[in-house]
Amino acid sequence: MVLKVFFPSCCAFAESGILIGRWISEQNSAVILAVVHFPFIPAQVKQYLSEVQRVSKVTVSVLGSWSNSKQEKEESLSEFLKDLGTIFSHEPWIQISKEGDSKFWSCSTLQKDANSPKEEEIIFIYYDQCKVMLSHLHPPLDTAVSSDHKADDASKLSAIFDTVAKSKVLFMTDRYDEGPIKLTHWQSDGVEASIIVELLKQASVPACMLLAFLLSLVSGVCRSRALNFWPLSFLWSKLSTCEQLGHRLQHLQVISSTKKAENYTQLMRKANILVSLLVDVALGLLLMSWLYRKNRIGHLADTLVPVADRVAEELQSLLQWLMGAPAGLKMNRALDQVLGRFFLYHIHLWIS
Repeated sequence: MVLKVFFPSCCAFAESGILIGRWISEQNSAVILAVVHFPFIPAQVKQYLSEVQRVSKVTVSVLGSWSNSKQEKEESLSEFLKDLGTIFSHEPWIQISKEGDSKFWSCSTLQKDANSPKEEEIIFIYYDQCKVMLSHLHPPLDTAVSSDHKADDASKLSAIFDTVAKSKVLFMTDRYDEGPIKLTHWQSDGVEASIIVELLKQASVPACMLLAFLLSLVSGVCRSRALNFWPLSFLWSKLSTCEQLGHRLQHLQVISSTKKAENYTQLMRKANILVSLLVDVALGLLLMSWLYRKNRIGHLADTLVPVADRVAEELQSLLQWLMGAPAGLKMNRALDQVLGRFFLYHIHLWIS
C-alpha cells in the first residue's frame, strides 16, 4: 500500500529534530504538524503530546525524524535519529532528510519487523499549513449512489483538514515560550506576527488595486487633449522632468498591475523595475539623511557660496569687456549696452 506523508511548508527550513503529527491507519497516511528541536527529554515530549491529545481530541504522536544538515553528511546525527525510533515506538518510523539548501529531499521508512516486506512506495505531499488551518472542508451532502465515491474521497481529505484544524493547542507554543520543548510550525514566530502577516496579505490586493486606479487616472489626465495644445505639449516634450515623470508612471503601472505575468520575460521586467525603484528610494533616503546629519547642508552651502561669488565676478568683468571694444573690434554700441545691462542685471539678482 502507498504511504502518503503530508509535510508542512513552514517546516522546510527547521532545524533537525523529531516529527510529531497524526497517523491515519485507514488511509496509511501521516500528517506532520510540527518539528520538535533538540535538545529535549523524551519523557517531557510524551507528556506534552498527551496533554495536546487530551485537549484537542486528536491522536498526536511522534512519527519519525527530520534531518536538516548544514554539511554534506553527518553520520553521527543520522545514526542518532535512527536510534530515536527505539524510544518512540511507532510503526513505520518515517525518516525525512534535507541537505542544506539542496532542492533534493530524502524520505524513507524504517521497519522494526525484520520479516516485513520491502520498502513501500511513498508519496510526499507539501502543504501550506496556514491555509489548511484557516480553511473549512465539508463533505458533500448528496446521498445519491453515483456520488458515493466522491463523498468517500472527500471524507478522506476531510480527515487531513480536520487534523490540522483541531490542533490549535499545538500551534499556541512558539519559540518565545520558556518551556522545555521548542517547536516549528506556522505560528512559530508568534501569534501576533502571524496575524500581522495575514493582515498584510489581505491588504496588499486592495492597496495594489487602489494604486493602479490612481495611476490610471493620472495617466489618463496626462494623455488628455488639454495637454496636447501649445505650449503645454512643447513643455511636456522638452522638459526632462516631465519625461522622467512619464517613465515613472509607466513603471508604477507595470508593478501595480493585477495581471499575472504571461512569461518569464515579463516577470523579470517587473522584478527589475521594482528593484530599480527600491534602489532609487533607498539611495535618496540615504543621501537626504547624510545631508541633514551634522548640518552638512550648511557646510556645503558655506563652501559653494564663495565659489558662486567668484564666478559672478568673472562674468561681470567679461560682460564689461564685451560692452567696450573687445579685441579692438568696433561693435554696435547701443546694442552692446542693452544686452550688457540686461545680463548684468540678472547677475546682480543672482548674487543678491
